[in-house]
Amino acid sequence: MASLTEKLARFIQETSSSIPEDVEKTLVKAMRKEEKNSSARMVLETIISNIRLAREKGTPLCQDTGTLTFFVSESLRKKVTVEKLGEAVAIATKNGWLRRNTIETLSGKSIDTNVCAGAPVVHYVDEPFKRVRLIMKGGGSENMSMQFSLPDVSINAGRDLDGVYRAVMTAIERAQGFGCAPGYLGVAVGGDRACAFEKAKEQLLRPIDDTNPEKDLEKLEKKILKDANALGIGPMGLGGKTTLLGVKLGVLPRLPASYFVTVAYMCWAARRRELKF
Repeated sequence: MASLTEKLARFIQETSSSIPEDVEKTLVKAMRKEEKNSSARMVLETIISNIRLAREKGTPLCQDTGTLTFFVSESLRKKVTVEKLGEAVAIATKNGWLRRNTIETLSGKSIDTNVCAGAPVVHYVDEPFKRVRLIMKGGGSENMSMQFSLPDVSINAGRDLDGVYRAVMTAIERAQGFGCAPGYLGVAVGGDRACAFEKAKEQLLRPIDDTNPEKDLEKLEKKILKDANALGIGPMGLGGKTTLLGVKLGVLPRLPASYFVTVAYMCWAARRRELKF
């Protein structure tokens, strides 16, 4: 019987090499909407071929295996420890399931195990489940993440949902094809600068076809998705009908002086997975 560490290491491999079914289906659907022989269709065909090959071979979907961010149920804190997750990451790295992807910032030296203070990122979540969820977010997509402080006169955004819309659309327009479009957005409205990014990234765990319980946010998600895909930016910024695969909004309480809109941009390789206990 596999140990917990081995089980977690295999979980990491599966996350790295196999894209979620809902994301793959959305990419296939998007590919079929693009014009035949267009750059957009060829890019999406290549992406889909890559997805299937990575799954078959058990190898990473992308050479940038990203920042590993774990969301662990609080009830598992004593079992699935930071140390245990670090051991699993080290095994996955040694086996080639993860790239040596962690750099000591000041010296520029590689941390070859991908394990050190702050890596991997681990959040314990108070929830009525026993599970470990993982997001692997590459650096290219992370570079396209943005945070706005409203009101922002430069984009004519006030402290309301229209302002949120303007901020998110600005982030999409600035990203263009960088970050490996088509992208997938997690957005947090409110909070402070730090917890807002955590909330925004947590939105990336939501399935593409789920429904936001907040009706106003559900309506805004649909509007942003529709309007983003009308921009014509397309896959890798080469033009086309698919600029975004999905957008998910969450909300946090805020201070009277602050109104942040935080956008976590995920590339097409929306690597997320859940391990139930």
